[in-house]
Amino acid sequence: MADFDVIVVGGGTGNNVAAAAADAGLDTALVEPGPLGGTCLNRGCNPSKMLIQAANAVNHVQNAERFHVDAFIDGIDHAAVVDEMDDLLGGIAEDMEDRYRETDNLTLFTEYTEFVDERTLELGGEAVTAEKVVIATGSRPIVPPIDGLDEIDYLTSQDALYLRELPESLVILGGGYIAVELGYVFQSMGTDVTIVEMMDSLVPREDDEIAATFTELAAERHDVYTGHRVTAVEKRGDGHAVHAETADGGELTVKGSEVLVALGRRPNSDELGLEAAGIDIDDRGFIETNEYLETTAENVWAQGDVAGNALFKHAGDFETRHTVANVVHEERTAIDLSAMPHTIFTAPQIAGVGATEAELQDDDREYVVGRADYSDSAMGRAKKLEYGFVKVLADPDGKILGVHAIGDEASTLLHEAVLAMRHGLAVDDVAGTIHAHPTLSKVLEAAFQEVTRQ
Repeated sequence: MADFDVIVVGGGTGNNVAAAAADAGLDTALVEPGPLGGTCLNRGCNPSKMLIQAANAVNHVQNAERFHVDAFIDGIDHAAVVDEMDDLLGGIAEDMEDRYRETDNLTLFTEYTEFVDERTLELGGEAVTAEKVVIATGSRPIVPPIDGLDEIDYLTSQDALYLRELPESLVILGGGYIAVELGYVFQSMGTDVTIVEMMDSLVPREDDEIAATFTELAAERHDVYTGHRVTAVEKRGDGHAVHAETADGGELTVKGSEVLVALGRRPNSDELGLEAAGIDIDDRGFIETNEYLETTAENVWAQGDVAGNALFKHAGDFETRHTVANVVHEERTAIDLSAMPHTIFTAPQIAGVGATEAELQDDDREYVVGRADYSDSAMGRAKKLEYGFVKVLADPDGKILGVHAIGDEASTLLHEAVLAMRHGLAVDDVAGTIHAHPTLSKVLEAAFQEVTRQ
């Protein structure tokens, strides 16, 4: 007989699976060596967005003159911002742990674990078995083998989020969403920021027009070097020197008091002893799952970043619903991850769903484009928005293939398009919907109407 009905390994989104199993009367174990809440609460979404809000406040004051308001910043207490963030989020994690320790049918293990056999893990120095196992161990920053990197005190995103003292200058390796969000925060707070990115633009996974626009805007506040691959890092004086080169052999050296490595994330699958449990991973280390989130081992499921379906908290939350249905209630519900949105909280915000124009071209898809600028809307003029646009990609029959936005509140604007794509609505359905005036939603409406005129 198994020791537990369900063991959940990972206390990020996985904690909700464990709670649901315990509530259903299943004898449940939750394994999490770090604070509950996972990356999002402790090392990602929550702390980064709290810092971004402080950065937004700084920029609102600095831009007040545009509205003929005299305002100035007397000082920025960055340490207080970080301390408040740490106290709030740390308190949530502690409260969660206290609550789970008092939950019936739930045993919390605050230690690392690994599989030693099928559905068998080492916990408390003993082999512990379960009828069902859920793996939700998340991901961590990638630190590639760059020459000299292991000889300096570099920062990862987790380190940077909790820096109480602002560095005088910061060199960021990478130009993806984590890099540009943290670059925006530190630049706003007073740090000189340099970004070095191997691809030809920042946020290179975005639609090309979005990426090019953002790169141009970011270069107005940062030193931005795209098309440069970092080759070496070295200690130099009180700071560090970062060496990079272009594809044609051009060389670059930039300096900073701190170096932030923001070159992507890797799954936390390498120390779980997955082979002992018959659980396969792909060539990037992500656990292989089917449409039911089942792994290659019987009665073992995986969800969230470690499964690699989409490395977003909202994807993990959506997967949690299906894991609960399949594991706890035995419904065997297939998951549909289509119309998966993403957002980047910089200034300006970036948001997208569906295919990019380059992806459609690579697939030889026929498509039309609708585009509308923020500055052409009444609210855009009221906000004095000089940039920002919504771009709609659709097939000639009106099927929505992708929607991309850059500008004020792009993260909110996108969700009308997400809803439409998710439920199979056509371009005409969105273009023909009455949008309140003078909201920014009129920009999205205008982009869809532009498609109908082609």
